[in-house]
Amino acid sequence: MKYLIIIAMLISSIGFAQTTEGEDIIVNISNIDNNNGKIMVGLYVSEGNWLETPHKGLIGKIEDGKSKVTFKNISRGVYAISVFHDENDNNEIDMNFMGIPKEDNACSNRAKAFFGPPKWQDAKFEMKNETIIQNIKL
Repeated sequence: MKYLIIIAMLISSIGFAQTTEGEDIIVNISNIDNNNGKIMVGLYVSEGNWLETPHKGLIGKIEDGKSKVTFKNISRGVYAISVFHDENDNNEIDMNFMGIPKEDNACSNRAKAFFGPPKWQDAKFEMKNETIIQNIKL
């Protein structure tokens, strides 16, 4: 009986060791004008922090006008992504005197800016039990 309990404990611990917290979100960025600077990618979890405070952020290297980043082990939920080409490497999106971005940018689901920034409702997507691939064209 003692051995059965030990075997059961070992089997259950192996099962727990193989579980993951979530799935991946792969972000493919294309149509980048040049290889200068870097790509800044933000993952947002709510409309309240949309385009202000990302839940997670990654920096992508640019090669031949493309970049790819992967957010790993993301839990189920609703998310949105913003991307910009930090061409001058200053870690922020540069704006003109009217507040319009001077550096190329885009969002998940091809959400478009219309008299202001893209809307959360247009950019959001649901993360379930599968890897998500977002193809974003600057």
